[in-house]
Amino acid sequence: MARQDSEEEAAEGPGHPHANGYLPVLGEAALGEVGAELQDGPKAGCLALNGGPLDSPVAPSETLTGPQTPLAPEEETQARLLPAGAGEGTPGAEDTPVPRIALSALRFVVLLIFSLYSLVNAFQWIQYSIISNVFEGFYGVSSLHIDWLSMVYMLAYVPLIFPATWLLDTRGLRLTALLGSGLNCLGAWVKCGSVQQHLFWVTMLGQCLCSVAQVFILGLPSRIASVWFGPKEVSTACATAVLGNQLGTAVGFLLPPLLVPNTQKNTHLLAHNISTMFYGTSAVSTLLFILTIIAFKEKPQYPPSQAQAALQDSPPEDYSYKKSIRNLFKNVPFVLLLITYGIMTGAFYSVSTLLNQMILTHYEGEEVNAGRIGLTLVVAGMVGSIICGLWLDYTKTYKQTTLIVYILSFVGMVVFTFTLDLGHLIIVFVTGGVLGFFMTGYLPLGFEFAVEITYPESEGTSSGLLNAAAQIFGILFTLAQGKLISEYGPLAGNLFLCAWMLVGIILTALIKSDLRRHNINIGIKNDIQALPIDSPTDQEPKTVMLSKQSESAI
Repeated sequence: MARQDSEEEAAEGPGHPHANGYLPVLGEAALGEVGAELQDGPKAGCLALNGGPLDSPVAPSETLTGPQTPLAPEEETQARLLPAGAGEGTPGAEDTPVPRIALSALRFVVLLIFSLYSLVNAFQWIQYSIISNVFEGFYGVSSLHIDWLSMVYMLAYVPLIFPATWLLDTRGLRLTALLGSGLNCLGAWVKCGSVQQHLFWVTMLGQCLCSVAQVFILGLPSRIASVWFGPKEVSTACATAVLGNQLGTAVGFLLPPLLVPNTQKNTHLLAHNISTMFYGTSAVSTLLFILTIIAFKEKPQYPPSQAQAALQDSPPEDYSYKKSIRNLFKNVPFVLLLITYGIMTGAFYSVSTLLNQMILTHYEGEEVNAGRIGLTLVVAGMVGSIICGLWLDYTKTYKQTTLIVYILSFVGMVVFTFTLDLGHLIIVFVTGGVLGFFMTGYLPLGFEFAVEITYPESEGTSSGLLNAAAQIFGILFTLAQGKLISEYGPLAGNLFLCAWMLVGIILTALIKSDLRRHNINIGIKNDIQALPIDSPTDQEPKTVMLSKQSESAI
C-alpha cells in the first residue's frame, strides 16, 4: 500500500492488484464485505484466506466452512477498525472513494509549539532541585520540602492520568494541549508571588498547578506523532516531541545556578534573582499559550497514514474508554513494558532530583558544576533520543533496540556509581553523559513500542499509563534513594537503582514483539496469507471462490 508524501498527490488505493499477480488481502473484519460483494458472481479464480469467519451470508459453496472462533479482546478491538459492509466506505469497494493519505506542512508547527511549552514545564520541574541548598536557606525549610517541589509532579500525575487520558480520547488533542499550556502559564505566574521567605506555600501552590499541567503534556508525544506524521517519520516525530521535555530539563539544570547564585548572606539580592527567574519563565509561558491558541489544530485535513485513516473511519460510538483500559491491562507485553518503563524512567527522575545532593557530597561548593553535569546528562540523552527515533523509523526493530538501550543504561549507571567519588569532576561529566545518552534516549523508545504493541488502542491512553508507572516508581525511588544518600551516602543509593534496572532488563527480554500498527501500514494482517489469484488451493476449508469479473473491485 503506497502513501504519498504531499497533499497534491492522492494515495494509491489499497485495492489495486499487484503487478506480480498477487492480490492484497484485507483483514478479518473486511472479509464479510468481500463475500457479500461477490456472492452472485460466477465461480472462477480462488483466494485462500486464513482469517476469521465471514459475517455476510453467502451461498454454501462460497462460505467459509470452519467453526467460528470468538475474538480475543485485542482482536475484537482491531475488528472495529474495518467496516463490515461494502457500502460503508471501504477502500476499494465499487463506487466508494479511496481515503486520501497526505502529509500537512502544519505538522511541524504543531510539533514545535508542543515541544516548546513542554520544555518550559520540564524547566519548572527541576528549577528548585538543582539549587536545593539555595531554596532551603531562602525559605528556611528542609531538603525534603524542596524534594517535594519536584516529587509533586510525580504525585499529581498518578490520580489525574485517567481523567486526562479520557479527556484526550473523547474531547481531542487541541483541548488537551490548551489545558496543558494554560495551566503551565498560570502556575508560572502564581510562583511570581512567592518571592518572600514566609511564602513557601505559594511557591508550592504554583508548582502544583504546573504539575497538573504536566498531566496534559506527557501523554501527547505519541498522539501528536500518530495523528500528524506519516509511517516513515512517526518515531522521529515522537522522539522530537519528547526532546522538548528533555531540553527543558537540560535548561533547568543550566540556568538556575547561573540566575540564582548562592548569595544567602544577601537576602535582598537572592530574592531579586529568584524573582527574575520566575518572571522570565512566566513571560515565555504566556507567549507559548497564545501560540497554542492560534496555531495548534486538532488534526490535519487528510490522515497521514493508513493506520490513522482506519482509526478516523471508525465510528465514535464504537469506542469505549473503559474497554480500552481493560484491553491494555489484558495485553501481557504491554504490562511488562509498563513495569520496565516505570523502572527506567523512575530511576532517571530520581537521579535528576538528587543529582545536586550527590555531587555536593563529594564536591563541596560545586553547585554550578552540578548543574552542568545535569545539563550534560540530558543533552546527551537528547542526542540519544533522536538517534533512537531515526533508527526505529529505518529498522522497526522495537524490541531489540529497547533491550539493547536498557542494557547499556544499566552499564552506564554502574560506571557512574563507581566513578562518582574518584575526586575528578571531568570523569563525572563523561560518565554522566554516557548515562544520559542511553537512559534519556530510552524514553521515546518506550512510547513508540507501546503504541506498536497496543494498536489500535489510543496512543494517549497507553502513553499516559506508561507515564503513570514512571511517576509511581519515580516517587518511590526518590524517597528511597534520598534516604539512602542521607544515611549511607550516594554509593548505596545508586546501587539501589542498579538492582532495579537489572530487574528491568530481565522483564524487557520477556516482552513479545507484535508490531500491529506497522503491519497495518504495510498492508499485513498477522494471520492472513495472500496467494496467487490463479493458484488453486485445497489446503484449508476456509476458502472463498472469487469471480474473475469482480477481481478488479477487490
